[in-house]
Amino acid sequence: MDPRFDVELVSVTKRFGTSVAVDEVSLRIPRASYCCLLGPSGCGKTTTLRLIAGHEAVTEGDVLIGGANVTMLPPVRRGTAMMFQSYALFPHLNCLDNVAFSLKMRGVAKAERHRQARDFLALVHLEAYALRLPSQLSGGQQQRVALARALITKPRVLLLDEPLSALDPFLRGKVREELKRLQRELRITFIHVTHSQDEAMALADLMVVMDHGRIRQAGAPREVFERPASAFIARFIGGHNVLATPSGVIAIRADRCQLASGTNGPRHGPYVGCRIAAVEYQGTAVRVAVTTDAGDEAAALIPDATFYRAPVAPGDAATLLWSDLDTHKLTEA
Repeated sequence: MDPRFDVELVSVTKRFGTSVAVDEVSLRIPRASYCCLLGPSGCGKTTTLRLIAGHEAVTEGDVLIGGANVTMLPPVRRGTAMMFQSYALFPHLNCLDNVAFSLKMRGVAKAERHRQARDFLALVHLEAYALRLPSQLSGGQQQRVALARALITKPRVLLLDEPLSALDPFLRGKVREELKRLQRELRITFIHVTHSQDEAMALADLMVVMDHGRIRQAGAPREVFERPASAFIARFIGGHNVLATPSGVIAIRADRCQLASGTNGPRHGPYVGCRIAAVEYQGTAVRVAVTTDAGDEAAALIPDATFYRAPVAPGDAATLLWSDLDTHKLTEA
């Protein structure tokens, strides 16, 4: 038992017939932290979440929560709560009764369960909507009701399966702020499955990138972004150029690259000749996609004012250049 960790996975494997969905995953999630499981579709992140919840049975390995081995325990005895992607609110119950439902199942008296439900609706800023039905709420409001319903059980660990995927981009940002605020205030561990790199980097204390059922890299978001362990990580996280050089494969952040007109390289520092493939205005910056002379796809993210002092257009010949200090050698393909 190690009190520093709320969740520990020890060589956890999950097979569905001959298919391996999770392959010997070992992970330690520190107490009261926000962990995001991130990866492409089919990478095993949702199955991993369901193994922690107890909604799937572990084939091999162990799941520990709060230092206790819960591998063989049913979901209700694990000290976790799960918030599903669909929210799964009862359409015939108002917000108050939706939030109070789990307490009703435990035999808590109506007055007491409603008191607690009002407290948790206040926590997510929805106390004024207590008597509304789910159909009378926006998507973001429904999401917060589902969150209050999960939190009222006072779990040690809250499990969230792509909770923001149904929201529009503006609302997604607002609810993301609410999730981080609640996690900090309640001091419980959140484990959040997402396919969005931006979402994971904004929320996570610990970002876990998975592929083909395995963890490819785990660490603080800045660490993963600054020092991707492989070309897969660099490409998946985004914002990096991955280039093959005589000395090996390297990654360079797109915002650390510059462009010069023509194909004559600088006197000092690394560079490659390229041709402009696309120009995309992004407000504060312009993303210029290029194809290098070696056939690699790359990009430079150039400040708005800098770009318009010497604009380029698709088809132009150019030079992509960067500093040696911004070159990150990749140890894996």
